[in-house]
Amino acid sequence: INAEVTLKDYLIYWFEEIFSQRIETTTRMVGAYAVYDLILPNIEYDIKVRFTNAEYLDALLERVAKVSASAGNKGREILNMAMKEAVIGGYIKTNPVTGTKPYKRQKPKITILSKEKIKVLLKASSENNWYLEILLGLFCGLRKGEILGLKFSDLDMEKRTVTIRRQIASDPLIKKGSGSKIDNYGLIERDPKTPNSFRVLRVPAIIIEELEKRRRLVESNKVVYAGQYDDKDYISCQKNGKLHSLSALNSALTGICSKNGLPHITVHGLRHMYATILIEMGVPLIKISALLGHGSVHTTFEYYCDVMDENENILAFMNQAFVPVERRAV
Repeated sequence: INAEVTLKDYLIYWFEEIFSQRIETTTRMVGAYAVYDLILPNIEYDIKVRFTNAEYLDALLERVAKVSASAGNKGREILNMAMKEAVIGGYIKTNPVTGTKPYKRQKPKITILSKEKIKVLLKASSENNWYLEILLGLFCGLRKGEILGLKFSDLDMEKRTVTIRRQIASDPLIKKGSGSKIDNYGLIERDPKTPNSFRVLRVPAIIIEELEKRRRLVESNKVVYAGQYDDKDYISCQKNGKLHSLSALNSALTGICSKNGLPHITVHGLRHMYATILIEMGVPLIKISALLGHGSVHTTFEYYCDVMDENENILAFMNQAFVPVERRAV
């Protein structure tokens, strides 16, 4: 045992040589984030492990906790495991983390459907007018406004990619002379939620197939409605080309879930499941953050650290289970 080892060096050694050797890939992902992105950058002055005390760690965790609502809790949890091992390894006599201030964490509510329920959802959705939109939420992790804002011009069918350039958002309408009273809510095109939300995503073959069907449907509607068709190039629109309401897709999902005995799920729930698929595939947190268009990797960590920290596989997705069985041709 090297009595002169610093806290930083010990934490790196503990994480790489001890902790990482006995855990699942997803748990390692969240542990790596806690050590390398939360704890180590916030060590302002390094000390030897044998001099580490509760007061020092409290000051460190206070800085860590400012990163996000979950950071203090997760940072303390990781430090506690590391310092327990330090006691076992003879570096210190007692674990100083037990004397530090605890940090609570409000867990975001995330509904994750089982593989069998995903099959049911996809089969039911394939017989519904909203199938393409549901696939875009589940396979591309798009937000509701991003799905509604997609245009055919955003697609590259040859490269099988879609570019997220805009979202559809609510636009409060105020009658003249009514003060600040909102008379109605219109819809408006806006930039995506964050600068990182501008992104290019690869799309699976099933979505390409459904996009081609949707294009044919839209072209047919243009003929039927002729000069009455409001052509803004939207992929997701009413028969006359006008935008759907912001609540329409969630209402459709609610109906599908209700009729098929599934837990209530929203478009954002589909986005959560997309993230879970990526986590189960071992995609790095920073890449998941980019695919979701989050403002920062801290946001991704905030939502999914509990999902990543499971000791067993959450869902064995990304296989034939995604293709609905006995899907009717539309």
